[in-house]
Amino acid sequence: MPNGLMLVVTTSDDRSVLERIAGHLVQLRLAGCCQISSPITSVYRWEGRVEQSEEFECRIKTTDTHFDAVVREIESRHNYDVPQIVGVPIESCSEAYRAWLLEAVGTDV
Repeated sequence: MPNGLMLVVTTSDDRSVLERIAGHLVQLRLAGCCQISSPITSVYRWEGRVEQSEEFECRIKTTDTHFDAVVREIESRHNYDVPQIVGVPIESCSEAYRAWLLEAVGTDV
């Protein structure tokens, strides 16, 4: 059952870019928490070629009502021309986590 929470994922080859985005989103209360992973290997098609690069992944916990604002903030601060920004509804989670996240972003869904 959808509960208004979302997980947004973006990647970058520059960890500091993601750290700045994450800090900004939490400061603005658009995200309750952001987690940045260790390096991952990404394989993708870009400008007609198959590319492979080392990237970092940022997982952003937010609400569906904040999704558009999160997208705008990522796009305005990202170092890629076309950053990956994927939002996935959080179908279920503990009530305690849901309450914490809603309080952290200052909303009641």
